[in-house]
Amino acid sequence: MKKLYILLVMLLASVAAIAQDGRSLYNKYSDLDNVEAVYISPAMFRLMGKIPDIEMEGENVNFAPIIKTLTGLYILNITQEDIAADLAEDVKRFIQKGQYELLMEAKDSGEVMRLYTVGNDQIVNSLVMLARQASETSFICIDGTMPRDQLEDLIAKATQD
Repeated sequence: MKKLYILLVMLLASVAAIAQDGRSLYNKYSDLDNVEAVYISPAMFRLMGKIPDIEMEGENVNFAPIIKTLTGLYILNITQEDIAADLAEDVKRFIQKGQYELLMEAKDSGEVMRLYTVGNDQIVNSLVMLARQASETSFICIDGTMPRDQLEDLIAKATQD
């Protein structure tokens, strides 16, 4: 499961004007102590879109087709339990309000990771990941017009090993 988490973080990190709820969550938590925060702007996605195919070293996973469709990214990593619990509750409300569907859930030794999407049968407009373990909680939210089949293939390849 850690390999999937690392692959997803690398996908998202290599890659905005995210939905208001994603922006609100980021703004609420990003300046707090014990919170690591990353924001990737639309300008960075335009720059990344000009780079030829991007492959992760040692892995046969090509991120370029997905990166070119992204328009926003927010990442929060929290190590303080009370703040992490507040974030988890806010994400739960965010997911319910946005009509997200659970794409995937993985549990291992007290660690829980869930991926949610919103969109239609062809396009994913937003992907949200919430990962919780004893010492930290991570939230990742991306927006774009990601082709659902490409995104699902990418996740399937990342989880194969």
